Amino acid sequence: MKVRNSAAAQAAEMRAKARRGVWQRVLAALGVRTGRVRRADAVAARWEHGAAGEEATARLVAALGSQGWVIRHDLRMPGSRANLDHLLISPCGMAVVVLDSKNWHRGRTTTLVGNRVRCGTDDRHGQVEAVASYARRVSRTLNLPGVVVWPLLVIHGSPIAGGRLEARAPEWDGVVHVLGPARLVPTLAAAPKAHDPARAAAVVARVDRVLLPYVPGPRRVR
Repeated sequence: MKVRNSAAAQAAEMRAKARRGVWQRVLAALGVRTGRVRRADAVAARWEHGAAGEEATARLVAALGSQGWVIRHDLRMPGSRANLDHLLISPCGMAVVVLDSKNWHRGRTTTLVGNRVRCGTDDRHGQVEAVASYARRVSRTLNLPGVVVWPLLVIHGSPIAGGRLEARAPEWDGVVHVLGPARLVPTLAAAPKAHDPARAAAVVARVDRVLLPYVPGPRRVR
């Protein structure tokens, strides 16, 4: 499944921009990579790595569409330059899932140490706090009483200790679930089975009205 992916587009734009100009094209034809091109390629590679995780998540959650879930990808965060990787509306119209995809080191296990999420020895709790802040902003923007917003982090590559973690973030009154891809769809599919098409449609209409597709702004490559 191929979805619109601003991270991949950003990476392609970085590579292309670094190679613009007659001199850059001449050097490229000679197989020479300037410092500018090398720096752009390094940053673009990180974006492409993240984009691969987002596309893998999109393929996984597509299966939920047949169960009544409505799925949106790559939305603009109101009042921010950030984007929402994925947003899902439950069939009952009572839950919105803010889902962030990460692609971490395959050779390092993701654990919860001292109430902080780590990938190997690297502290990655900032990603937990980020998705919690996204969920908080989405909740305020939607402003739909009775609709619960769930923050969820899915990690590709790095194995999750125990298959899933329950983390906490400041100013978020609840759990941020950190899951591996194998646990993602079963966890969401286990949500309340009741379907309320009218209520769900109203939530979808609100989402589509206030959370628009993300359009990345230009970035300078130095």
